Amino acid sequence: MLKTLARQIKEYKWVSIMTPLFMVLEVVAETLIPLLMTSIVDNGINVKGGDINHIYKMGAWMVLLALVGLLSGILGGVFAAKASTGFAKNIRKTMHDNIQRFSFSNIDKFSTAGLITRLTTDVTNIQNAYQMLLRMCFRAPFTMIFAMVAAFLISPRLARVYLIAVVLLSIVLAFIIKGAMKYFKEVFEKYDDLNATIQENVKAIRVVKAYVREEHEESRLRKASENIYKMFVKAENQVILNSPVMQFTVYACILLISWMGAHMVVTTSFTTGELMGLLTYCMNILSSLMMISMIFVMMSMSIASAERVVEVINEEPDIVNPEHPVMEVKDGSIEFENVDFTYNKDRSGEPVLKDINLTIRSGETVGIIGGTGSGKSSLMMLVSRLYDASEGCVKVGGEDVRKYDLEVLRKEVSVVQQKNVLFSGTILENLRWGDKEASEEECIKACKLACADEFIQAMPEGYNTYIEQGGVNVSGGQRQRLCIARALLKKPRILILDDSTSAVDTATDAKIRRAFAEEIPGTTKLIISQRISSVEHADRIIVMDDGRIDGVGTHEELLQHNEIYRDVYESQTGGSGDFDEAGGQI
Repeated sequence: MLKTLARQIKEYKWVSIMTPLFMVLEVVAETLIPLLMTSIVDNGINVKGGDINHIYKMGAWMVLLALVGLLSGILGGVFAAKASTGFAKNIRKTMHDNIQRFSFSNIDKFSTAGLITRLTTDVTNIQNAYQMLLRMCFRAPFTMIFAMVAAFLISPRLARVYLIAVVLLSIVLAFIIKGAMKYFKEVFEKYDDLNATIQENVKAIRVVKAYVREEHEESRLRKASENIYKMFVKAENQVILNSPVMQFTVYACILLISWMGAHMVVTTSFTTGELMGLLTYCMNILSSLMMISMIFVMMSMSIASAERVVEVINEEPDIVNPEHPVMEVKDGSIEFENVDFTYNKDRSGEPVLKDINLTIRSGETVGIIGGTGSGKSSLMMLVSRLYDASEGCVKVGGEDVRKYDLEVLRKEVSVVQQKNVLFSGTILENLRWGDKEASEEECIKACKLACADEFIQAMPEGYNTYIEQGGVNVSGGQRQRLCIARALLKKPRILILDDSTSAVDTATDAKIRRAFAEEIPGTTKLIISQRISSVEHADRIIVMDDGRIDGVGTHEELLQHNEIYRDVYESQTGGSGDFDEAGGQI
């Protein structure tokens, strides 16, 4: 974990090195000042007649050391800020870059809310811990060590009081921190739940209002917030014990040093200045120990965050380019050979696709129909290698999809998924996700094929109309047609429409299919739909049932011979179910 995070320091190494150097310099300056103060009291004030020159000389050195300490502290703070924010920036970038390389199976492993928490809250915790590491983790230990050395130089006898106090306090603080750490580890899992609740609520706010479920959602959020609150209270109840324990130790040390020191001033050669110096070092030693305890608390929080962040950084994509990838897809033909597929990486559980054998010719229009959970979408996701088959082989253009360069394959296989997503930006900017170099004329042509041009032209700003995040300012049917046009701009060899005309009326659906047949006849078109009217004119129709192919044929053939298809047809058309020998309805 530490090696993984250390690699993210990169160009911020030099500021990361300079920060502790300035921190140590600041500590040296602060440690020397009490020694000079001791000299002023003993050799400048308490001598017979006083020595004003000595006072001025030591005072000048104290001012100089104070300025050195001040400047060192400022520079240390500036460098620490640059190092920690740069470190956090690199972590976020590395995480985000790796997430972009994830296959769907990797994405399934992490929830969206969990990834957001890791990219925000967890990285912020690591950033704060790193800044503390560079500053406090050097300042506090060195302050304690230097102050302890200076105290022993003044009076080994009295300095032993500090040494005993430090040992006892360290033991007590270790128990306190150990108790707090387990709660901090649990807090971030609760943050995932909170983010998931907020994300779901905001995304579905229209549904919430439509069903008047505001109170229910408020209750969910309150519960998630209370879980975090309770966990933090438990952790803070442990941490807060630091303060009374520290205060007791500080006052006990001051009382002991004052009593023993005063006795030594009266009975030995121990001086008043030396007593003042020891009392000053008392605060330095014990406050630095308090800092160290808080460092451990922060580190315990950051370790939990670091583990979650490193988990994302080290996650290896399940789907990667082969060593010598094929860089050209010859045609749009598709073959499934003895294909089984399960979503679990360890291939445990029931396969969602079983023993699939299928050949689709280049340029063919194939409809795919079946009930919910029958495996229609899963079948098509194997074509563009969004997932890999658990068993068997999927071929595109005569080559196993696992041999292709991923970018080449996915450029030639365009998928319009069930959940149509548009991004914030103009219509043209959204369309150019399909081809960033596409001209406006090409975008208009694609929209005409998708029957989207008419409603776009009716908008006040036409193709420069701004689309809100998620496409909330256009209807479901309009959003589907824009996504189809975006897919067409890729000029793919294979076009997969995964129930992507469900929000479009049947007349517009028919226009889109007719436009496809006339304008892109060489493109293989796979149409997944629950609607018979969307697939009945396809060259062939595949009927899926429980992860298997139940039937393949034309509309007429399936009506005659496939019970599932005939049942769906009857339910949608109100047919009697009686057919003549040619497959026509009686």
